[in-house]
Amino acid sequence: EVQLVESGGGLVQSGGSLRLSCVASGFTFDHYAITWARQAPGKGLEWVSTISSSGDSASYDDSVKGRFTISRDNRKNTLYLQMNSLKPEDTAVYYCAKDWSIPTQTRMGQGTQVTVSS
Repeated sequence: EVQLVESGGGLVQSGGSLRLSCVASGFTFDHYAITWARQAPGKGLEWVSTISSSGDSASYDDSVKGRFTISRDNRKNTLYLQMNSLKPEDTAVYYCAKDWSIPTQTRMGQGTQVTVSS
């Protein structure tokens, strides 16, 4: 069974930093690109960033480019999201996702709450 467990969220002031983690199990982690997505209050799910299976390449939404860095440790089956220069509009529940590009097969964790105060 695919399991994704996010952690690292919390309350931070505007301009602060957080590092999210996602531990994966139940599949061959280093065979898959993995995605971070988020859902702000009252809004739909939004793509944030994706990293390749090897970790050699990554892509970012324009709203986080230059502030967030996605990375992975395939030895530990763990995905990370380093978030710097946080803004109140980054407030959301953050999810890691497998198979983001195939909606019928997408699997996500329970999410971790990030709240940025102004």
